[in-house]
Amino acid sequence: MTADPIEELAADDVLGPVVDEHGPVALEPADDLYERLVVSLIRQQVSMDAAAAIRERLFDAVEVTPESIVEADHATLHEAGLSEAKADYVKSAASAFLTREWDRDTFAEMSDEAVKAELTDIHGIGPWTADMFLMFGLAREDVFPVGDLGIRKGMDRLFDADMTRAEMTDAAERWQPYRSYASLYLWRAVEG
Repeated sequence: MTADPIEELAADDVLGPVVDEHGPVALEPADDLYERLVVSLIRQQVSMDAAAAIRERLFDAVEVTPESIVEADHATLHEAGLSEAKADYVKSAASAFLTREWDRDTFAEMSDEAVKAELTDIHGIGPWTADMFLMFGLAREDVFPVGDLGIRKGMDRLFDADMTRAEMTDAAERWQPYRSYASLYLWRAVEG
């Protein structure tokens, strides 16, 4: 019988109170992997409000599929709010999806590290974006996105310490193999 991630984390003396306060969380795979990757690219280094506005404009302006984004001109992407760099990033990701024929089955056979290696080989996709794809695209259960500011704030708050990223990663080992769920709770601890 498989352990329940929420029950496991609720028993942790550090994270347990956050689990109790916020109740169950879920990790669901995205319906459309390319669309999910685009959302993560949009969210790079901008506020959630700005990202939501850009996402809405982009999804209104073009069909967010690899085929449509490859064909879209930069002016359309800029009008939707993407910077020159991010327009390049979504186009690079679209090209990768098409040329490498990526789909859910492709990634299902790959380890988390292999998925990260494939993704970070693409211009504009770094470790944070790859982690978001693993969590919110593929619903992988044991991802700890220490590059995320909210995660680092949550770790500082829960451990009441100013920790390095390496120390945070070490401390999060206690939540294996459910660090993605732990991350959801860390974000909730910060958001309230």
